[in-house]
Amino acid sequence: MRIGHGYDVHRFAEGRKLILGGVSIDFEKGLLGHSDADVLTHAVMDAILGACALGDIGKHFPDTDPAYEGANSIGLLSRVGELMREQGYELCNLDATVLCERPKLRPHIDAMRQNIADALQVDRELVSIKATTEEGLGFTGEGLGMAVHAVCLVDKEDKGRI
Repeated sequence: MRIGHGYDVHRFAEGRKLILGGVSIDFEKGLLGHSDADVLTHAVMDAILGACALGDIGKHFPDTDPAYEGANSIGLLSRVGELMREQGYELCNLDATVLCERPKLRPHIDAMRQNIADALQVDRELVSIKATTEEGLGFTGEGLGMAVHAVCLVDKEDKGRI
C-alpha cells in the first residue's frame, strides 16, 4: 500500500468559468490556469501520481505545452487513472478538502464525486470530497482563490482483497 498527497492552488480571475471536479459552477469568477484550472482535479491527480511515484501533473501535462491549453482536467484525470493501473495499482480511497470562502460547494459535491470516480473507473464510495472555509484568513479566506489538499491510498492489484 502507498499513500499520496496532492496540493494545488489557483487564483480567481474574471472572465473564466469555475470548474471543480468537472462540474461547472455558477459564480462570478473562475480560476486562472493554463488548462480549465480545475484545482480539485489537479490536487487529486498529484495525489495519485505521488502514490505511484510517477511525478506530478507538470511532468505529464506541462503548462508549456499548447496541447494542454484549456484542457479538460477530468479527461487528464482519466489518463492518470490509466497510468496508475499500468503500474499495477488500484485506488483504495481518495479524500480531498477544498479551501474557499465562496461559492458554497455542498450542492455540487455529489456530482464532483461521481465525475472523479467515473474518470478513475472506481466506485463513488471510494471518493470523498469536503469543503471548508478559512474563516477569512489567508488568500483563500480573503476570496482571492482556492486551494485543495488531496490524499489517496493505492494498493497493488490482485492481492486477494474483496
